[in-house]
Amino acid sequence: MRRTALLLAAVTLTAVASSVSAFAQGHMGTPQEQNACSRDASKFCRKDLGNDGAVQGCLQANRAKLSKSCSKVFQGHGM
Repeated sequence: MRRTALLLAAVTLTAVASSVSAFAQGHMGTPQEQNACSRDASKFCRKDLGNDGAVQGCLQANRAKLSKSCSKVFQGHGM
């Protein structure tokens, strides 16, 4: 039972990591900007990963909760 739970956790983490990687390779923002917001995207916008526009909207909707580095990205773009 415990081995199954550990395997499930490893598979879930792998899926999240590849989704975050896909976000980082998207077309919105510089690699530095994407890196600044990747943790916030995986934390607040997991269901939207892979859809850059939806992630951006989600991050904006969660603006008050964003990390300083991600918040600076939005400020830098006048958002």
